[in-house]
Amino acid sequence: MTKMPDARVIPIRPVAAAAGAPEVVSLYQKRQPIYARAVSGRYATWRWVFVWLTQLFFYGLPWLEIGGRQAVLFDLDAQRFYLFDLVLVPQDLIYLAGLLVLSALALFFFTAVAGRLWCGYACPQTVYTSIFMWIERRFEGDRLARMRLDRAPWSAAKVARRSGKIAAWTVFSLVTGLTFVGWFTPIREFVPATLQGEIGGWSAFWALFYGAFTYGNAGLLREQMCKYICPYARFQSAMIDRDSLVIAYDAGRGEPRGARSKKADAGALGLGSCVDCTLCVQVCPTGIDIRHGLQNECIGCAACIDACDGVMDKMGYARGLIRYSTENAVAGGWSRRETLRRVLRPRVLIYGALLSALTLAFAASLALRSPFQFDVLKDRSTLARLVDEGAIENVYRLQVTNRSEHPQQLVVSAEGPAGLVVDAQPITVDAAGAAQVVVRLRLPAEAAAALAGQSVPVAFVLSEAAHDGEAPLSRREKSTFLVPR
Repeated sequence: MTKMPDARVIPIRPVAAAAGAPEVVSLYQKRQPIYARAVSGRYATWRWVFVWLTQLFFYGLPWLEIGGRQAVLFDLDAQRFYLFDLVLVPQDLIYLAGLLVLSALALFFFTAVAGRLWCGYACPQTVYTSIFMWIERRFEGDRLARMRLDRAPWSAAKVARRSGKIAAWTVFSLVTGLTFVGWFTPIREFVPATLQGEIGGWSAFWALFYGAFTYGNAGLLREQMCKYICPYARFQSAMIDRDSLVIAYDAGRGEPRGARSKKADAGALGLGSCVDCTLCVQVCPTGIDIRHGLQNECIGCAACIDACDGVMDKMGYARGLIRYSTENAVAGGWSRRETLRRVLRPRVLIYGALLSALTLAFAASLALRSPFQFDVLKDRSTLARLVDEGAIENVYRLQVTNRSEHPQQLVVSAEGPAGLVVDAQPITVDAAGAAQVVVRLRLPAEAAAALAGQSVPVAFVLSEAAHDGEAPLSRREKSTFLVPR
């Protein structure tokens, strides 16, 4: 299925040049508009299920509250990310790295199994294009109606249809932009302020920017994003093989193609199952002909499968002329069971095992995450100093971050050489806040004399204040204690 279609000849038209000047050849081909036809079927139903799920998540989640605050909020000003019961701080960027690794592994796994599933069902470009095309059909009609409207001269009716479509697209894009900002600004305050004209400059910029981005991608660029801009199509060939499930046309069954009546005997006419209705091309959002084989432009949306299955039903033929299958399965005529058995090959099993193990480790790390953390910074202005009766003192700064939404009272202690004394007061840190405290470690003269000229390892221990019936949590950070000669 990794073969490219037969080369298409693109006419190259010379650009008019001044007399005596060399002829200039243009390699630019004007975009041909694609009028994708509406289609129904099981895969179309699944696409709309994912449209609803993704949009309920995007538009609904910012309005959800938990504990009197927005459940999910990426507060960049306060440098706090609130994810339900989790409060993430800048020091938690390791979780972002882990999430990116998991996303990459998930992409490898699902692509190896079934090609561009993400592109066909859950990619924002696919989802928003589906929504914009649905709006377009409400105002301008389906494929043939839109083609006639484009060719028709301008009239009051055409202006009304186009204006209504553009207005609906614009309103939807603005709502999308405002919702996007609502993930970073408390949305229950942001939306009323916007309606009252009190929106801030940066908030207005990002709302308009994301809204314009949505309008441009889903309303204007559409398939060009998938064909020319998105890099995924370019490297998918390295992620699939002959046993990956992709959209496949069964040429052995379908060819030679040709039109015939419903009552005609295809075998007697020397024809295959394909009636050459071109519906598979008409419903394709990127305008390709899947009968030429798998192509970079195919986003795996399976619209052609639904269209072809509908035609097969009307003709009384078996479904599956276009189907999810593998290159080896189509070539060998395998059954569904044989095909799925080959899909679970070592490559997929390795990806699945890695993905499962890392997902469990990621979840366990979040579940066991300490509600506070701290860093130890040594006072560089005075590395060590002599205090009363020959004792040696080192000064440190502890930067404490409360990762919970409850105030924390913490006690400082230290581990080190015998006789080490800690001079520090209990620390109180506000909910989801930070505090900085100065801590002094002191070593008596006798112990200091035995360690003269050494840098001694020490460890700071920060513990929660004791609670009735609960073991206090604690964290430990290493540092050094300098004893001068």
